[in-house]
Amino acid sequence: MTLADAYPWLKAAHVACALLFVGGVVANNLILLAGRATTDWIVPLTQALRRWDRVVTTPAMLGAWAFGSGLAVSGGWFPYGWLQAKLVLVVMLSAVHGLQSGQIRRLAIGYGAKPLRGAVLIVPAVIAIAVLAVVKP
Repeated sequence: MTLADAYPWLKAAHVACALLFVGGVVANNLILLAGRATTDWIVPLTQALRRWDRVVTTPAMLGAWAFGSGLAVSGGWFPYGWLQAKLVLVVMLSAVHGLQSGQIRRLAIGYGAKPLRGAVLIVPAVIAIAVLAVVKP
């Protein structure tokens, strides 16, 4: 199999991992918003979300990074501004996920969650990443 043959498979794997990662980040954000109110149901829910995060969201993030890096290398795209802008947004989204994971961990053991200021940037960042990846301006 040549690199040209592998490209559609790399792209499909990258997109699948990115969708799972973004879904996990959005779910984390929703639980953190709900966790501001002290309720009895939030602790078991956050414990389940932590397991999901460890088994699905974090590996999906790592897979998106790995497959995306493979695509960028195969396309020779690292010098292009659109990819550099996309990488800045992806690093930011990965950092938000890390902050969310810490807050989810606090909620799972019964402590309150602090509001995440960067969480409002999740949807605009995902839209910008998609536009940059598809349009490649």
